[in-house]
Amino acid sequence: MEYDYLVVGSGLFGSVFAYEASKRGKKVKVIEKRNHIAGNIYTENIEGINVHRYGAHIFHTNNKEIWEYVNRFAEFNHFINSPIANYKGEIYNLPFNMNTFNKLWGVVTPEEAKAKIEEQKAAAGIDKPRNLEEQAISLVGTDIYEKLIKGYTEKQWGRKATELPAFIIKRLPVRFTYDNNYFNDKYQGIPIGGYTQIVEKMLSSDLIDVELEKDFFEHKEEYLKEFPRIVYTGMIDQFFDYQFGTLEYRSLEFETIILDQENYQGNAVVNYTDAETPFTRIIEHKHFEFGTQPKTIITKEYPKKWKKGDEPYYPINDEKNNEMFKRYRQLADQLPNVIFGGRLGMYKYYDMHQVIGAALAVVKKEFE
Repeated sequence: MEYDYLVVGSGLFGSVFAYEASKRGKKVKVIEKRNHIAGNIYTENIEGINVHRYGAHIFHTNNKEIWEYVNRFAEFNHFINSPIANYKGEIYNLPFNMNTFNKLWGVVTPEEAKAKIEEQKAAAGIDKPRNLEEQAISLVGTDIYEKLIKGYTEKQWGRKATELPAFIIKRLPVRFTYDNNYFNDKYQGIPIGGYTQIVEKMLSSDLIDVELEKDFFEHKEEYLKEFPRIVYTGMIDQFFDYQFGTLEYRSLEFETIILDQENYQGNAVVNYTDAETPFTRIIEHKHFEFGTQPKTIITKEYPKKWKKGDEPYYPINDEKNNEMFKRYRQLADQLPNVIFGGRLGMYKYYDMHQVIGAALAVVKKEFE
């Protein structure tokens, strides 16, 4: 088959593009270095439970068009993300809201909660926050920072909060209502039967061929010559042989355990916010779909320093890395036949709805 496009990566960005191109009669080859499609939203059925292989994925958006788009490929349930924080055995609601403040200080009214936070902010006396710690305290006071931000953030980033730039926490969601809905978006849910089916349907056209366990870089020069257009969703610095340096990421390790019990923690997501617990959170997958299976499956999520060869999960968008990315972006703009997209191609922490939106924008530019 003579292909019109090579799509590198079968995550959401690549799959949306392949689907839209095939609808327009284009022939598409999709290559994927993993042994499965769907990228980080891949779910697999174990013991009748849809397990999120690469961490919790909760679809949420205020964009009606994107919500209707993704609902073409799966029926979504009404799951609302309401994570809780475990600080040394103390349980707090997230995001920070009146339930959190009541547990922390015994306050009942929004006025009391605001007064407590203002009192702690004033006592800290921070005029110009110089780092993440000072920024967080200047926003929410010392109690919330010490119990619910400091340990979790330092584990997540692998650095002391005093060594992290203030801009990472420009604002923190603080709600003076008894509302545990984390995202507060108009549309929210989990696909009934898992996420993998979405990508399966996107790539089901006769005009799309998919090859798994295929590394783009083993045949990069051939692909560049052979295909008239390439959609690349891998790391942008790797595409250009790291000529300006290596962009930094954080990586993750997942420990998934099948338990012979019905219910382990009573919630889909529990964040561990103390410094001593080595993982940042535990996901109990069955609660995403209100499961009643006799067993349960949990995944512990351990952040780790990224090095070449590890899976890059999210970019470290500090000033140094963003400047380096700009240089790679300039190189990318000089390649008219290659489209860079997705979290790694754009070096941006996209949520799922943002990835779909970005892919549809590229489709519009390409075909309309």
